[in-house]
Amino acid sequence: MGLLRYFGSRNGVLMFFMTLPAVLWAISFHEFCHGYAAKLVGDPTAERQGRLSLNPLAHFDLMGALLLLFFGFGWAKPVPINARYFRHPKRDIFLVSLAGPAGNVLTAIVCVLFLRVFGSFWFSLTGQAGLLVFLMMIRINMGLAAFNLIPIPPLDGSKVLYSFLPFRYLHHYHWLEQYGILILFALIFTGVIDVFFRPIFHFLLTLLPLGRELNFLRYVL
Repeated sequence: MGLLRYFGSRNGVLMFFMTLPAVLWAISFHEFCHGYAAKLVGDPTAERQGRLSLNPLAHFDLMGALLLLFFGFGWAKPVPINARYFRHPKRDIFLVSLAGPAGNVLTAIVCVLFLRVFGSFWFSLTGQAGLLVFLMMIRINMGLAAFNLIPIPPLDGSKVLYSFLPFRYLHHYHWLEQYGILILFALIFTGVIDVFFRPIFHFLLTLLPLGRELNFLRYVL
């Protein structure tokens, strides 16, 4: 899994500029969805700090963006969440945590529906380059969603898991939270992260309304 092979090709510079908009949208919309969901359940923190925004500069994290650009998974700067505002903490943590990945999957679904309806016209108008723009948008958004659903702190998947944990297991979660970022980097740089990433990514692919005419996307995403 990953996009690095494209950037090493003869058209690497072109691929970089075709992928960059997908990265900027994916991280911006991901964090916006977290912040907006938090606002809906009573937490105004993200809005007060100017993070309820689609401006990529408000959410940019260099390491996460580079990983997303070259490998197809990564992260943005997390929006601030204050669970003390939540009326139903476990439920609201679940909803807020899931909102970011859900926003990325929704983006991918909209792109797929566009291709299903206007794909032939779009291809005749823009050629392979236009198709690749949508391919990158789908791939990057699905990659960001899948990576963030891995249940290792500080990723969203760990908070989704937290919302279902019985009280007696919470001390295990808090222990993992202390070392989660170190575990995460170790898994990334050893390549073991794929063991977690691939199954989630392929499950999310089943949510896309690909249709017979777009089934080839399963093999290139």
